[in-house]
Amino acid sequence: MTCPVPKDQQPLNEYIELKEAFFYRWAKLTRSQYLQTIFLMWLGFTVLFAPVAISIESPSRHLVQFICVAGIGGSVGLVLPVLLLLSGWSHVKQRLDSDKVFYEESGWYDGQTWEKPEADLVKDRLLVTYEIKPVLNRLQKTLLGLISFLALSFVTLNILNK
Repeated sequence: MTCPVPKDQQPLNEYIELKEAFFYRWAKLTRSQYLQTIFLMWLGFTVLFAPVAISIESPSRHLVQFICVAGIGGSVGLVLPVLLLLSGWSHVKQRLDSDKVFYEESGWYDGQTWEKPEADLVKDRLLVTYEIKPVLNRLQKTLLGLISFLALSFVTLNILNK
């Protein structure tokens, strides 16, 4: 049976497009490349937030507090791209994992549902298990690390300002 879903809406093609997209492919980099990219993004957000941090804490008088505030700004800035990565990869996972595929033929409120054949479903679920779940785990750990860093920074600021 041929798949009636348009090529650009087929879950496998959505996965291929996602993993090749400039922004989303960062999540599949090697561990060291991924950590380097995340660190550089954090550093960029921290530098962008530095003027706000200067207005909150003077670096000449309270250097550690200034660094904490700038780091908080960098972390908050980094949370947004990580959430976007997580959202995109989760969407593709859900589409591949599902036994039915919702699609639109012409884009004008004519949605249809196609049930995947068992062989396609097995292949898609293997792809989810071995390719997508590790990416989602990495992104979830990154988000947890950012939240932990934010909590630690707030605690440090609170202790230093007493």
